Amino acid sequence: MGSNTGIDLRVDPDKCQGHARCSALAPELFQLDEFGNARERLRSCFDPALIERAYVARANCPEEAIIVSER
Repeated sequence: MGSNTGIDLRVDPDKCQGHARCSALAPELFQLDEFGNARERLRSCFDPALIERAYVARANCPEEAIIVSER
């Protein structure tokens, strides 16, 4: 990843089952709705530390509901 590289971040609401691992691992990036399902706080990110946390959250999502796309 280059220094100007960022990501687009999305949670697929049809796949999310409310395990809340993403919000526990990266509360800066994910929040829970009134039903306990995750939603993204940011749609785009360029901070390398947060990008790393997004990938960790994606790897820990049992439903594979987190979509991380490089820009």
